[in-house]
Amino acid sequence: MFDDTFAGVHKLAPFDYALLIPYFAILIVLSFFGMHRYEMIRGYFKGRKNLPSQPPSRFEELPPITVQLPLFNERFVVERLIEQIVKLDYPKHLLQIQVLDDSTDETHPFTERLVAEYRAAGHPIEYHHRTNRHGFKAGALQEGLKSATGEIVAVFDADFIVPEDFLKKTVHYFADPKVGVVQTRWTYLNTHYNTLTEVQTILLDGHFVLEHVARAGAGLFFNFNGTAGLLRVKMIEDAGGWQHDTLTEDSDLSYRAQLKGWRFMYCPDVECPSELPFDMHGFQVQQTRWSKGLTQCAKKLLPMILKSDQPWRVKLEAICHLTPNIAYPLMLIMSALMLPVMIVRFYMGWMQMVFVDIPLMAASFWSISAFYLVAQKQLHPTTWKRSIWHMPALMAAGVALTLSNAKAVMEALIGYQTAFARTPKYAVGDKKVKLGNDRYKSRLGWLPYVEIAAGSWFVLMMVYAIESYNFLALPFLSLFVGGYYWAAFSKFWFDYQQRMAWQKQRQLALESAR
Repeated sequence: MFDDTFAGVHKLAPFDYALLIPYFAILIVLSFFGMHRYEMIRGYFKGRKNLPSQPPSRFEELPPITVQLPLFNERFVVERLIEQIVKLDYPKHLLQIQVLDDSTDETHPFTERLVAEYRAAGHPIEYHHRTNRHGFKAGALQEGLKSATGEIVAVFDADFIVPEDFLKKTVHYFADPKVGVVQTRWTYLNTHYNTLTEVQTILLDGHFVLEHVARAGAGLFFNFNGTAGLLRVKMIEDAGGWQHDTLTEDSDLSYRAQLKGWRFMYCPDVECPSELPFDMHGFQVQQTRWSKGLTQCAKKLLPMILKSDQPWRVKLEAICHLTPNIAYPLMLIMSALMLPVMIVRFYMGWMQMVFVDIPLMAASFWSISAFYLVAQKQLHPTTWKRSIWHMPALMAAGVALTLSNAKAVMEALIGYQTAFARTPKYAVGDKKVKLGNDRYKSRLGWLPYVEIAAGSWFVLMMVYAIESYNFLALPFLSLFVGGYYWAAFSKFWFDYQQRMAWQKQRQLALESAR
């Protein structure tokens, strides 16, 4: 590392610069997003005092509310969802519950019967089934508005367990006629299911604990998260309604509404439990949809935002918020360049490491740990230190998303449209899922094989780093090896478990039939 034997002997050639310039340019771009994480930490501590703990004013008479429950093939969680929703503490004559079901499997007849039973018992619930998925979730929500009786709509995805006092705690924020959205904080039913769910909890806590508070507290634009929140119907109409030209219809509507002058409120003290994907395939499906959708929103909305009369700080934060997923294809390019760059930099001495590498790493990769550990310390002040042990897994999980999310981002940039892919939900807590009952089996596809190849490429880089005494690179490279191998082999293992469970189930069925 500190050997200057070749100083003055090897001179950089044009080919060397052709490797080094794009490599460090990518690191600078990644550092920009890293510095933004530090800014979010600063914004959190500055802005948290600006969030009201209670609604500033209250309704004298409660407004009518429509609760919308968009579904698509959610057989495992729909019963739990509806059972909890009908317990909402709100006057029944002011409440309408819409089950918006686009299901194509047995969820449809099962849910229709379930809703009929609750309706016969006197609950204000109704069932809507579409024979097509036009517009996917956005289309279902927009269709539901045609028969909505509420001035305010509350939206919940199928895996959420809604507290009985949820509406009473949040509705009074709408006493201010300028408020268009109230978003609450997600919590998680299966945090401790496995390492992947532990990591997802930390990732999402960073968003809900730091980012939302920093943006809302500073008066910057932030997004409705598509569930566990309430929206004013007049705001939805004024902003142009639910639109389905992006896969994140919630972020799309959020920015269009805030450009129209509507205020968004964030309530971090109101929690709504949900379920996390416990397998790598489900995690990648969810994150791919979010990455592609947010990039689609950036293409669609940034021209409008930049042309608007919003302050420069609002515009700059919108750029930072809508474009971070560009980091995934940049990471792929950097991965391809890393080995040749390591060879070139072997001759450049220790000065570059001190004055270039370390500052760039601090701005880009070290910011990740700082961001998520601060969020955990604020949320769990007595137990946050256990999150330190999850930081390597968290970074490896980010690597595991690189290939799938890079593909999603590139599809968004070139305008390639894909269907809304649901995230599998199983009504799981911390108990292991019985896979033999899973009718939503995933397909492996090509991705795990490419992930194995990518992991093996980084194994070669680790070998070279050892041979060239570049030991400081080993922890960084090991995250890539671990991330890609984790993504690939965990999917192979889950697929194997599914197949074994199905074979056992079929064998038992044959034996019972004899």
